[in-house]
Amino acid sequence: MVLPLHKDPGAVLQRMLNAVQPGSYIRPHRHAAPRAESLVLLRGAIRCVAFDDAGEIRRAVDLRADGDLGVDIEPGVYHSMVALAEDSVVFEVKTGPYDPDTDKMWAPWAPLEDAPEAAAYLQELVSRTNPRG
Repeated sequence: MVLPLHKDPGAVLQRMLNAVQPGSYIRPHRHAAPRAESLVLLRGAIRCVAFDDAGEIRRAVDLRADGDLGVDIEPGVYHSMVALAEDSVVFEVKTGPYDPDTDKMWAPWAPLEDAPEAAAYLQELVSRTNPRG
C-alpha cells in the first residue's frame, strides 16, 4: 500500500509511505535517469534487492531498526523489496513528476505481480538473499 505525501503527481520530488507485509511481492523494476530513489525504514524490517540486467542478484541489504536504516537506488538499477516483518513501513523519495506510463520499467525476467508463479519467485528471492542461508 502506498500513501503519497506530495500534493500533486507533477511534483518534482515524490514523497510517499510504503506499507508492506511479509508475502507481498513487488515485481522488480527500475527507473530511468534521472530518477534515483531512496528508502528509509520507519517500522519493521525489509530487504532491498538489486539485480543486474539479466536478473542476477547483485546486492541485498536488510533495513532494520538495529542495523542499516536506509538505502539509495541509482537510476537504471532493477530493484525490489521484501517485507521481513509485519507492518513494515518505509519512507520513499524519488524524482518526479509521476507518469504511470513511464515511472517503472518492469524486469522482463520477473513474473507479473498477479501471476501464479509470483509466490514461488518471491520465496526463491527470500532464500537466495538470506545471509543465514
